Amino acid sequence: MRSIWNGAISFGLVSIPIKLVNATENRSISFRQIHTEDGGRIRYRKVCELDGEEVATDEIGKAYEEADGTMIPITDEDLASLPLPTAKTIEIVAFVPASQIDPLQIDTAYYLSANGVPAAKPYTLLREALKRSERVAIAKFALRGRERLGMLRVVEDVIAMHGLLWPDEIRRPEGVAPDTSVTVRDAELDLADALMDTLGEVDIETLHDDYRTAVEEMIAAKAEGTEVAAPQEEKPGGQVIDLMAALENSVRAAREARGEDEAEASVHELPGRKKTSARAAPKESGAKKSTAARSPAKKAAPARKSTSKSAASGKEAEKRTTAKSTAKSTAKKTPAKKAQPRKRAS
Repeated sequence: MRSIWNGAISFGLVSIPIKLVNATENRSISFRQIHTEDGGRIRYRKVCELDGEEVATDEIGKAYEEADGTMIPITDEDLASLPLPTAKTIEIVAFVPASQIDPLQIDTAYYLSANGVPAAKPYTLLREALKRSERVAIAKFALRGRERLGMLRVVEDVIAMHGLLWPDEIRRPEGVAPDTSVTVRDAELDLADALMDTLGEVDIETLHDDYRTAVEEMIAAKAEGTEVAAPQEEKPGGQVIDLMAALENSVRAAREARGEDEAEASVHELPGRKKTSARAAPKESGAKKSTAARSPAKKAAPARKSTSKSAASGKEAEKRTTAKSTAKSTAKKTPAKKAQPRKRAS
């Protein structure tokens, strides 16, 4: 990566030669302005307002404009004469916990690369000190003609520096918060928590710019001379005025997106019901066994009464009478079954 600034980190009396490298890049697709009639490029020309002539780049200088429109010329020599001790130095002024840095202040990110072999040892020393202390370094540095504030932290095995806005560059959020008194109920907070839990976490590496991908596909299709299919417009849903309904619908939609629909939720509740029926079954069987042991002859009658409520009770009575007579006749013919009372007694 090409360095954009060369200098040194001032760490007390330790000086670490480094190179400054951009840590981010802009992937947005840029367009050119053209003349719609013939496709010709539209270019900007720098023209002097007084004589109307185009001015070359080396003839253009700087000036500060007063409130009344008066221009005060400022030369490079004027700027060079100003005291700027951080012109070639990243001067560390303090070490603080990262939690003390307001994310609103964080600006452009850079990587600091050790410049040369002698810089490797002090560079590694600062990196390991930042790791062990679990703090970040606050520093001043100058870039593109102005002094800036920076924060040094460790990213993997590299020292990274984030440009910070000065505290007076952060606007106060006055007049931004709702000016009406609103009460949030616990039930609404519970649904909001449920929605956050349902959405869960995300691997930031899996996120990408869908719009940029669509623009690239459109450009490729136009370059090949093919027609681009217009996406189907989604019909906007009805406006939900009830906040509770909106939260409930959001939780339901998030669960459906994760494959956790209401059908699965009801299935998870069934095992509890099955356990209850399973407990009741042994009690019924045990009761039947104990009843059968006490009075075998009375077992059939309650069962028939509970299971049969039709007009066939007369036929069942005849069957019971026939069974009793058959049992008596069989008992007279077969004396071996007379031993059953002795078995019960024993």
